[in-house]
Amino acid sequence: MKKTFFTSGTPFIWLTGLAAALGLLMIVGLLLLILVNGLGIFWPQNLQQFTLKDGSVVLGEVWEKETHDNYDTGREETRYRIKTANRDFYGLDFRWLKEDDISERQMPPTAWVLERQAWGQFFGFIIRLSNNGVALASDELNVAAQLPEWHEKMLAAADEIHQLEKGSIGSISMQIENMRLEKRKVILRRDTTTASGRAALRRVDEELASLERQYQELEKELMQRITDSRAITITLRTIDGQEKELPLIDVVRMWQPNRMSAPEKAGLYAARVWEFLSGEPREANMEGGVFPAIFGTVLMVILMSIAAVPIGVLTAVYLREYAKQGPVVRAVRIAVNNMAGVPSIVYGIFGLGFFVYTVGGTIDQLFYSEALPSPTFGTGGILWASLTLALLTLPVVVVATEEGLAAVPRSIRDGSLALGATKFETLWRIILPSTSPAILTGTILAIARAAGEVAPLMVTGVVKLAPSLPLDSTFPYLHLERKFMHLGFHIYDVGFQSPNVEAALPIVYATTLLLVLIILTLNLTAILLRNRLYARFSVTKI
Repeated sequence: MKKTFFTSGTPFIWLTGLAAALGLLMIVGLLLLILVNGLGIFWPQNLQQFTLKDGSVVLGEVWEKETHDNYDTGREETRYRIKTANRDFYGLDFRWLKEDDISERQMPPTAWVLERQAWGQFFGFIIRLSNNGVALASDELNVAAQLPEWHEKMLAAADEIHQLEKGSIGSISMQIENMRLEKRKVILRRDTTTASGRAALRRVDEELASLERQYQELEKELMQRITDSRAITITLRTIDGQEKELPLIDVVRMWQPNRMSAPEKAGLYAARVWEFLSGEPREANMEGGVFPAIFGTVLMVILMSIAAVPIGVLTAVYLREYAKQGPVVRAVRIAVNNMAGVPSIVYGIFGLGFFVYTVGGTIDQLFYSEALPSPTFGTGGILWASLTLALLTLPVVVVATEEGLAAVPRSIRDGSLALGATKFETLWRIILPSTSPAILTGTILAIARAAGEVAPLMVTGVVKLAPSLPLDSTFPYLHLERKFMHLGFHIYDVGFQSPNVEAALPIVYATTLLLVLIILTLNLTAILLRNRLYARFSVTKI
């Protein structure tokens, strides 16, 4: 009986099932951990006031409860990790409180939570609303009544200032830079000795002078708007009595969590999630949104796919359909397979040396000499990062495509040739359509790997904060030379390079969840397309 049991393969079946279950359990556990910690940070928690036995008072959100044995007293002790915020007052965002040290708990209804442009969140009370030092409201009831209207005005003023900075002033700054480069181009061509050259130089100088006058006027308007907007201030008071005056325009959002109903909290939760998805980062990337990183990640994956898939498919077609099988082709296949095991940072160094310094430097010498020594393409950018990742993922596409080509039955090829089709026509109309599911399988694997890579990007174009997106409304619209942000690098930067890692940990979880969702979305899109193509071009139907 024992011999039959083991020779039947039943233990092996149970072992494989157990391995599959453990793998699924680990994946589900990881996803649940990311989901809970990534989505929970946007929910507005109540503020609790703790009065300690020594007379001190603490105001904050309870983030963690921990129970452990105290070997000195021989009994269990409970302590709480409290987010106290107010980094500009206390220096840290969190502190631990022991249950035995707490004498009283309250939830003050007048306590505020403020999201600020700098110094993170504020927990405390707003005791005064002022305009140029003159009090508009000086008690908590009147402040709470007037504050929303004034805050809406300040948000509108902040939007106008932002539009002026990024719109009119940014456009004129770009035109000034272009005129400066045009002037340098005329000088480098040594064209200033001719009448046409001198005329071109005068025209450039006149345009430069006009643009600079416009720039100065807009700069004065901007400074005046900033001054006027910062006249409206609020006076903040912490739970321990410290006070600070803050321009209302520096407040992104404010709420009183202890007075909010569940629907109001749900509305605020949705607003904060939307800001995270559509806004720009602030406070050393620990606050605000990650839209530039989302945009950079998706655009980089698209550019990588455009570069990697055609080259990989053509390489596989040549190796399988045209190349004479022999030692050279076998050596090439071995090299391609080995490329898949090369560490990604090696590709990054290669991309830096070849794409950035060699190709980019040559482009600068030929077409952008007037901008030198400041590089245009001879420095990291989204184009070089995408090409580096295309090289990194190329073996995956080549191997998957070759396997797809090998799976097409020989009878299909012979039948097409027998009916009078050329080899190219057979390849284009029969073989490649039948291989398209395998090609998309390689694309899916390439996207999954490239979207999460960080090491090669750190030397080929990714940055902590990119002031301009690679795609905008300025000609030529797609600026492949620009640096960009990436979700993977954003996670690394916030999680390991942040000045306050403990406070930044929730953003790490939220960004990780977002990166996983983006990869899943890209992969699901490719899988759906692959399934459609498989149903249409399956070799069993040809």
